[in-house]
Amino acid sequence: MSAFHDKLTALRQDFHRNPEVGFQEERTKQAIAAHLENLGIEVQTGVGVVGILRAGSGNRAIGLRADMDALPITETSRHSYTSQTKGVMHACGHDGHMTMLLGAAERLVEDGGFDGTVAFIFQPNEELGLGAQAMIQEGVLERIPLDEIYAIHNLPGAPVGEISTRAGLICSSESLFEITITGQGGHASMPQVGVDAITVGAELVLALQTIVARKLAPGAGAVVSVTEFSTDGQRNVLPGQAVLKGDARARAPEDRARIEHLMRQISAGVAAAHGVTIDVEFRTEFVETINARTPTEAVYRAGGAAGLSVIQDRTPMSFSEDFAHFATAVPACFLLLGNGMDGPNGQPLHASDYDFNDALLPIGANFWVQLVKDRLPVEKDRL
Repeated sequence: MSAFHDKLTALRQDFHRNPEVGFQEERTKQAIAAHLENLGIEVQTGVGVVGILRAGSGNRAIGLRADMDALPITETSRHSYTSQTKGVMHACGHDGHMTMLLGAAERLVEDGGFDGTVAFIFQPNEELGLGAQAMIQEGVLERIPLDEIYAIHNLPGAPVGEISTRAGLICSSESLFEITITGQGGHASMPQVGVDAITVGAELVLALQTIVARKLAPGAGAVVSVTEFSTDGQRNVLPGQAVLKGDARARAPEDRARIEHLMRQISAGVAAAHGVTIDVEFRTEFVETINARTPTEAVYRAGGAAGLSVIQDRTPMSFSEDFAHFATAVPACFLLLGNGMDGPNGQPLHASDYDFNDALLPIGANFWVQLVKDRLPVEKDRL
């Protein structure tokens, strides 16, 4: 490996050893800020960290975002840099995302080759969908008005360094729901005396599956999943209350609204049929991530300039991404970067034995540099 690659690998593995969950990324923020300051880059800290690098006299500015948070997962890997924080690990590659962006910052400081402003945005709490909004509410886009913003996410199961993205919808929304059923508990030997909430809940679980199967257009890409079912029942006590919790994904705002409407309608119908009360809470944590055409085409060009395989107009992803809030405010492109096919690099995101591929670090850093040069060209390079 080159000295640059060695440096990035050591940095990434240090992040991996010391993971922090959302809004607790204090050590991570300090390490990022120190690294940027050592490069001579202006640093702003708040809920996240922003490095600002200017060159030439251009008045355009672009943002490059990396997420910082880890997950509440116990690592099962056996490499030399496993998590030193019990029950927390970088199982989504945010350690690599941060490192690639820091590598790009170093290269841009050394080599220049652009005219304008680059904002290196290190965002907290992506996993719960709260970090981007926190930075926006704190005024990051007022302090640094951006013309465009970009983000990379690694993609296990894709060849190392393969770029894929699309204009339009790239990631689904995520909404969480909690449905509380209140009936009448009673003795298990006399179910006719009360209204068994667990039976009503079981019926409701099945009824909710008709939303995607029968009430949305085929190919809509929506998902409704009940993920928890709890009651206050005991061995010989019929429950008077049951709570269903779950997750809904949608690829269009109108489908998201339709899912909520149908969930409330079905719950009201089941409640009326059984003489119980059903309350529905439905809140959207992540909105749909929408890529703008011009930034997406820039990603295609920069990927080619970096010598990478580029897949255009890929299928939208079913997962959700907090970057969506930045993409709502500023023309944006969210792209996927292949993490490898085999071993821990090919394990699914959020798996306890997943690991970011260190071979990807200089590839991602170089891509960022090519993108900056494309979007902020010096005068002699302008078309």
